[in-house]
Amino acid sequence: MPVLPTLKYKRIFTWLVLVFLAMFLLRLLYGYTQSRSSDSTGQSESFLSQVQQKNYASEKKIMKGEAAPIVSGQKYEKVAYVQSRSTSFTEDEKQLHGTIRQFGAVIQYQQESGNKGNRDLRLMIGVAPEKFDSCYYAIQKIGTIKSTSITKVDKTNEYRKLNASKVSLEKNLASLNALTSQQGKIDERILLHEKIAEVERQLQELGVELGNFDEENEFCTIQFSMYEGAAERGIPFYSRVKTALEWTVKYYVLLMAGICLAALGAWLLLKVLTMVKAE
Repeated sequence: MPVLPTLKYKRIFTWLVLVFLAMFLLRLLYGYTQSRSSDSTGQSESFLSQVQQKNYASEKKIMKGEAAPIVSGQKYEKVAYVQSRSTSFTEDEKQLHGTIRQFGAVIQYQQESGNKGNRDLRLMIGVAPEKFDSCYYAIQKIGTIKSTSITKVDKTNEYRKLNASKVSLEKNLASLNALTSQQGKIDERILLHEKIAEVERQLQELGVELGNFDEENEFCTIQFSMYEGAAERGIPFYSRVKTALEWTVKYYVLLMAGICLAALGAWLLLKVLTMVKAE
């Protein structure tokens, strides 16, 4: 048997084996990275949409020569998201409420669901801005933390627009009230009173929105969710190897079939082109 064809077949066989091993090792590595990403379940689902309450705060800075903090013009919304898993749900829930009392925080929304062994707790907690960081880190000691994040959004422009709208509505209301002392037809007076009532309603709604920015209502938000579950066990190595091997065999066969079909197609195309040229 000629030496060159034998070497050629050995190289082809070696490349086929290397491709198989590469696919197997990549799939095995993917299994580990995927399990880590699934362990960190990501940011807990936001449930602020279910609550009308919004918390805002003011940026406070100590100016030189001043003993008291001076409030700057910035208004902001700061929300922390904490998701935890608990194997001792009752004890961790008691610890959570104790932490809330410790920092003088306020529970603004609470939702509990599920039976024992599969319980779920969601809280929206309002915390004074100066105690936010300490409370945020203290809450992370409850249960097994799966994900945390903080979002801070500037609300200065929104606050200024609300104040500008308030001034505009107050001027409009004053002008409408001035017209009530003038004579007019009954239908015109009814229309005037309806307009006054509409402006007063808008002012009332605006007052509620602006009330969230008042200093006595200034809070930062912690969204805390905790679900009950047994301690997680890692996936055995033999199970990972089995999964990676099954995947590799399946897609290796598909890859080889695809290469064979592509080669067959190319061969047929060359045959057709040769026949056309021969004619």
